[in-house]
Amino acid sequence: MKLRSLRIDSQPQLMIIPMIDIIFFLLVFFMMSTLYMVEQRTIPVNLPQAASTQNDTNRSINITVLPDGKVIFEQEEIPLNLLQKRISLELQKQPDNVFVLRGDKKVEYGNVIEVLDQLKQAGARRIAVAAELKAR
Repeated sequence: MKLRSLRIDSQPQLMIIPMIDIIFFLLVFFMMSTLYMVEQRTIPVNLPQAASTQNDTNRSINITVLPDGKVIFEQEEIPLNLLQKRISLELQKQPDNVFVLRGDKKVEYGNVIEVLDQLKQAGARRIAVAAELKAR
């Protein structure tokens, strides 16, 4: 009479599908966490709110007018009388650039108009005014 052995004769199997799920989960986790670690390359200003805003996906150049009237072109402060020349140089490099005019809520309206006038005199045709989406 043959007695049955209590040992399991089959080899354990390595389940690969749960391991792949965990690897993909870790990959997504690290990708999402690095997005929040990216430093924003804009000057912090308190933008006015608008009921309708849209994001532009083309190459954009930020021109910021601070509350004290200073003009920031990308990350550098630039005098107003040199702004037109700098805009012309950027347009020569790439004529389809979008210039985003970012003015603080507290800046005088005339300062923003002066910068807008410099943009138009330099030949900029694609100008956007930045605003935050108004909470409803």
